[in-house]
Amino acid sequence: MTRETHEHRLKRLHMRSMRRGIKEMDLIFMRFAAARLEGMSADELDAYEALLDENDQDLYQWVSGQVAPPDAHSVLVSEISDLVHST
Repeated sequence: MTRETHEHRLKRLHMRSMRRGIKEMDLIFMRFAAARLEGMSADELDAYEALLDENDQDLYQWVSGQVAPPDAHSVLVSEISDLVHST
């Protein structure tokens, strides 16, 4: 099996960020991906990819502050929320 290059992974994660299924989540994750993905370490990209595997309804509640995210996602959700609420 061939390992994915870093550049290909970034492109794939950008695409997953903008094709969520719920328009609000598309906008939130597209903005975050454009602002932060390039500077993320491999471990941070792993965490982001795990977050993208979550259900959009849960993600929206976490990012909007309606429900606390699981501990595994709390730091990243906080970063996304901060970016969303900064404008």
